[in-house]
Amino acid sequence: MTDAFQPLHDIDIRGFASDNYSGVHPEVLAAIAAANGGHQVAYGEDLYTERLQQVFARHFGEGIEVFPVFNGTGANVTALQSMLPRWGAVISASTAHINSDEGGAPERVGGMKLLTVPTPDGKLTPELIDREAWGWGDEHRAQPLVVSITQTTELGTAYTAEEIRSIADHVHERGMKLHLDGARLANAAASLELPLRAFTRDAGVDVLSFGGTKNGALGAEAIVVLNPAASEGLKYLRKLNMQLASKMRFVSAQLIALLEGELWIESASHANAMARRLRDALDAGIAAGELPGLGFTQETQSNGVFATLPAGVADRLRDRGFRFYDWDASRGEVRWMCSFDTSEADIDAFVAGIGEELASA
Repeated sequence: MTDAFQPLHDIDIRGFASDNYSGVHPEVLAAIAAANGGHQVAYGEDLYTERLQQVFARHFGEGIEVFPVFNGTGANVTALQSMLPRWGAVISASTAHINSDEGGAPERVGGMKLLTVPTPDGKLTPELIDREAWGWGDEHRAQPLVVSITQTTELGTAYTAEEIRSIADHVHERGMKLHLDGARLANAAASLELPLRAFTRDAGVDVLSFGGTKNGALGAEAIVVLNPAASEGLKYLRKLNMQLASKMRFVSAQLIALLEGELWIESASHANAMARRLRDALDAGIAAGELPGLGFTQETQSNGVFATLPAGVADRLRDRGFRFYDWDASRGEVRWMCSFDTSEADIDAFVAGIGEELASA
């Protein structure tokens, strides 16, 4: 018997760089351990993946299909491939993860053209979509056949159910389909105070990528087909894109642990609340004249805060051990992300540190 594995890092350190930095929720780890005994059929023919279909149906309605995958990029690329012919193109915001953070995978691996539109808050509108929704029948232009939106967006903003319905109606009237990248879908539900179905299936979304990893899972995402007529071939595309888990029961068990009860919404609500605590404390400091040079670039509608700092302050905060990323270094913009395990003490210490550095600046 070998000695128990010891952590290589300081487990008391938490930061604000990404909700991917957080660990795995203890209840998710417990679910993986509970699924570990004995043997189960591989490649998704197991009892856990069967149960997962039922769990998702309670959230999104009957008649859907759920395909567990390993990661968000795999979910997005595979989902979009299933919605497009070889000559198809996808309209998205220029800040969308599929355009800015997936290493060209949609185009290089998925073989699709991305048609991107600049947007100040990460959200598309019917009017913005129409900047690229044209050229059908023109053999010289990749055909715009899918629109992809992100909920919540990469800028921390959330579409309302009415905004998504407006986009879906606009897209469908033009013969296109609607994909939703839901890496932080739970955070959107918490922000909107709506059930998942209300701003996805009921709002006209055809296919979505459901995120679990940023909300406490070890590595578990899913493609959810809400409109079977909008997608085909996922059974084969998932394998083709190296997203078919042999021991799928462990991926499915994580999503069951999140979604069978209230863990998904409790974790997302907590992350959102910590971002709100951070924003409110800093807003109060600005109002009191105690935080010179601090500003904000986006509404705080989920678990991210986007701020601007005077030159040098971000680096000094990082030198003090506060972890976070520059978002747009050219204008001093930073991103602060909260997670399911962010504590009030974490927020209060960070606010104090920001105040001290801005005062010295």
